Amino acid sequence: MGHGSSKELPETTNTEGASTPSSRIKRPHIRRIFRRLTVSRGNGSSSSSSTLKLVSAEDFAGIALLTLISADMQQFKDKWLACVSFGEQTFRTHISDQTEKPVWNSEKKLLLEKNGPRLARISVFETNRISKNNLVGYCEIDLLELLTQDSDSDFEVFELFDPAATGKVVGRISLSCSVEDPIETEKNFARRILAIVDYNEDGKLSFSEFSDLIKAFGNQVADNKKEELFKAADKNGDDAVSMDELAELLAFQQENEPLLNCCPVCGEILEVSDKLSTLVHLSLCFDEGTGNQVMTGGFLTDKQASYGWMFKLSEWAHFSSYDVGLNSGSSASHILVFDRKTKRLVEELIDKKIVLSMRAIYQSKIGLHLMDKGAKEILLSISEKQGREMNTTESARDIPAFVEFFKDQINLAEVKYPLEHFKTFNEFFVRELKPGTRPIASMERDDVAICAADCRLMAFKSVEDGQRFWIKGRKFSVQGLLGKETYSSAFADGTLVIFRLAPQDYHRFHSPVSGTIEKFVKIPGCLYTVNPIAVNSKYCNVFTENKREVSIISTAHFGKVAFVAIGATMVGSITFSKKAGDHVKKGDEYGYFSFGGSTVICVFEKDAIEIDEDLLANSARSLETLVSVGMKLGVATKKQATVNLPNFDNWVLEE
Repeated sequence: MGHGSSKELPETTNTEGASTPSSRIKRPHIRRIFRRLTVSRGNGSSSSSSTLKLVSAEDFAGIALLTLISADMQQFKDKWLACVSFGEQTFRTHISDQTEKPVWNSEKKLLLEKNGPRLARISVFETNRISKNNLVGYCEIDLLELLTQDSDSDFEVFELFDPAATGKVVGRISLSCSVEDPIETEKNFARRILAIVDYNEDGKLSFSEFSDLIKAFGNQVADNKKEELFKAADKNGDDAVSMDELAELLAFQQENEPLLNCCPVCGEILEVSDKLSTLVHLSLCFDEGTGNQVMTGGFLTDKQASYGWMFKLSEWAHFSSYDVGLNSGSSASHILVFDRKTKRLVEELIDKKIVLSMRAIYQSKIGLHLMDKGAKEILLSISEKQGREMNTTESARDIPAFVEFFKDQINLAEVKYPLEHFKTFNEFFVRELKPGTRPIASMERDDVAICAADCRLMAFKSVEDGQRFWIKGRKFSVQGLLGKETYSSAFADGTLVIFRLAPQDYHRFHSPVSGTIEKFVKIPGCLYTVNPIAVNSKYCNVFTENKREVSIISTAHFGKVAFVAIGATMVGSITFSKKAGDHVKKGDEYGYFSFGGSTVICVFEKDAIEIDEDLLANSARSLETLVSVGMKLGVATKKQATVNLPNFDNWVLEE
């Protein structure tokens, strides 16, 4: 997790110059955290008793309080801000004016739940308040791992790594992380809402005040039985409900007969079946901090959070915006994907000039009209010329600049050979990875399919779902995609998986299933970009008009699987490592794309595969999932075909 060995950062200076110790409340060990369980007794009585139950680290669900204290930036002098990215949210600190040792003391409560995100990325930026800020260092911290470690220290120190140089340390950051006791969570929420209707400020609710609170919840059923609820809450019979009594009532009711069906702050529907108490959600939304500088939220990525006021002005003017989902209009300026490994949103890096040109061409009738007037041929010519140039020795000079631009998205430690090994740009572009870098999920099971590429993935149970959530070209069809020679009726309403490769990705693609390759069929076509800006356009039919090569893999578990490699703008060529008749094992290299970004589409026969639920859920939100080769894709639903052998018991051999 990048721990530094030194503990020299506890003594900090705040923005007013006063020295303040950076000691924090000692973080409780998760295995010592107890959770209140309320159980009803008697025949339908709403009286409850509190019991305590030990919660294991694996099953822990609750609130982690993360505080960024300070940093020590080596050989840098500037003003600094830090961002915390966790799940689909990003938060930022205020800007520290200390030039070498910035101090923030900024905190944020984060929701930890079973099977939810647990990896927090901390990014430190040197600030330019006018336009953009420069990412200098980062670290990634497994919060659950941090919280389950035995430590007597009130804070931890982590090394900050240079995003442009693997393993290079550029500074250190000190932080603290503690668990909020679930009982305290319930009390904090009760304290907040009690204060709203405690008109005489005596710390208790009279029946009149309690009635106003129940009415504010907007639950008609609860409103009709407010006398019963008040009596159940008033345990000591003093005709008033204290903060502790209100907390216990809310906890019991939310687990059994919820008083709140949706969050009054964010409007989210509260799922009663969720194992995590809905009071944790409500407490986070009502959170007012504990006195320290609370981080600012409302951001999707650290890049968005770090922008200066010029970007905010363009966002206000609707020239540029951040959003999850279909990329049209101003939303096409930024492409957000969900990283399956870290379970957080990341922003895809694209040159701004390229984004503007793609929006002009693919998001308008005028742009596509120009395509019909000869621009298609120009794109084809440019792509072929660029492909030739990327095979020259002179092109190798572009490799360092390419790596620098994508410094946070290319891991050179995974590459099989050092940069000096590559004599042309294309040699680097189709680079191999070190053995074992991409482990294959359930390697021994041929009924488990895997992701075919390092890519942004979309998966749909049917073509109809794909057209509803992602592919907006009006003429798209599986028959048009596969062509007459390879199409069969078994694919008609089959499952569709789209693997989109961006320029920074590892560009070798692998077989998602085990089986025998029946044939390869080349289909000529255009070279539109496969960027979502074009795929989401109703004026363009990228997948059925682009140059592509279709192969059919015959499998024992999935039936026939169509594997379509699609060319795109600036893609010099598609090269296959296999030929018709070859047997492939899932995870085997299948081929590679030369310079440019491109796409692989797999079409499974109808009801042949059950795609992993997280991939389907993201796709239904029009959100691509960032995956790596070898990650699990889904499981076969068809039973393996068996051969019926004749019964030899009554056979007689004649001489």
